[in-house]
Amino acid sequence: MKQKTFVTKPDDIEREWWVVDAKGKTLGRLATQIAVILRGKNKPTFAPNVDTGDYVVVINCDQIVTTGNKLDQKIYYRHSKYNGGLTQTPLRRQMETHPDRVIELAVKGMLPKNALGRQMLKKLKVYAGDNHPHTAQNPKPLDI
Repeated sequence: MKQKTFVTKPDDIEREWWVVDAKGKTLGRLATQIAVILRGKNKPTFAPNVDTGDYVVVINCDQIVTTGNKLDQKIYYRHSKYNGGLTQTPLRRQMETHPDRVIELAVKGMLPKNALGRQMLKKLKVYAGDNHPHTAQNPKPLDI
């Protein structure tokens, strides 16, 4: 009897919702775990060409921790596409104004740089406080 190869199809995917409390977690270590779940690499049905990942809700992103001097040395760059339009924002100021973008950009850098990666990033929901509007999906707590 021949063994058949299993190929993951979009109909075979069962998505779950997870909630992650980022309070006191290190930025990079948290982002790698979230990227693994968004890609679906923690599932036996993982396929690199199909989005098999789950939804992730991150709360308390304003209370993440970084190691070393990253708060002052890590800089986020943005360009308006006009001459002299480069804007540099250190991590400390980014955490004060938009703490959700810090986690989104860290996870985005760990996902594929194509349409599939953009689709995976849409399943990431990041909130600065304790509250989130996804209680109807019954997200399970994920201990990282």
